Amino acid sequence: MDCAVYGFSESAPFAAAFATELGVPFFDVAVRRFPDGESLVRVEPAGRIAILYRSLDDPNSKLVELLLAASALRDNGALRVILIAPYLAYMRQDMAFNSGEAVSQRAIGTLLQSWFDAVLSVDPHLHRVASLHEIMPTIPARSISAAPALSAALAGMDAPILVGPDSESRQWVEAIAAPLSLDVLVGEKTRNGDRDVAIVIPGIEKVAGRHTVLVDDVISSGQTLAVAAQLLKRAGAGQIEALATHCLAHDADLARLAQSDIARVRSAQTVPGPTATIGIASLLAGEIAAQGWLGKVWNYNE
Repeated sequence: MDCAVYGFSESAPFAAAFATELGVPFFDVAVRRFPDGESLVRVEPAGRIAILYRSLDDPNSKLVELLLAASALRDNGALRVILIAPYLAYMRQDMAFNSGEAVSQRAIGTLLQSWFDAVLSVDPHLHRVASLHEIMPTIPARSISAAPALSAALAGMDAPILVGPDSESRQWVEAIAAPLSLDVLVGEKTRNGDRDVAIVIPGIEKVAGRHTVLVDDVISSGQTLAVAAQLLKRAGAGQIEALATHCLAHDADLARLAQSDIARVRSAQTVPGPTATIGIASLLAGEIAAQGWLGKVWNYNE
């Protein structure tokens, strides 16, 4: 066995689908948690290349187990350990906004590049940084867009209008709309707190009577989408749905979205949950192949 994919229990079906796309074996990472909170991690013997698959939602409880698994894979024969983190946490804080704050993006980037030979993620939430390579400059670090998969998920719908709730969503909503030549609106958001936002959507009158899809990269509390949905409903929109790369919302958050006239929420299979219905295994496998990370010679040219 030259290469295999290793995944944790919470995302084993997604990791196994990725392994199938690559044409390599899949193995579970066994985790035992002790009463004192510590974890024991065990892996199957590794080949030359081990691909460790884990999304880093709820990162504080997952990072230590991830590093233990990487260590165990090297101890069990892996010469190269690659991390596939479809959702990559702590990317939002790219500078200290107030005195004494940790720059989490830099800290997590430094940690990951010290443990892994390459990192691949999906639509990381980057602001003032253009690429993962800037955050992890000593290793091949790449991100891909889920836009092709999300666009394909809309292909059977009757010309919906796509709405991004704020300026940050523009890049995602336009990338999803372009292959299908769909109409796009982008809102303007003012945030007064984690659950207090005000939104204005220029051109909102165009949604009247139309199937409308709210698009964002991350759904966390869902408050932004709920406010936007209420505006769309008042403007006469037909059925309203939501589409995102990552859905971090809990059951209570999803229930609030349903109460806000959002008929359906769908997301890519980056974070396990009831909305994660859009597969990305082929996109991830395609990027691994394109980068040559499974080749005998490390193909890395910046």
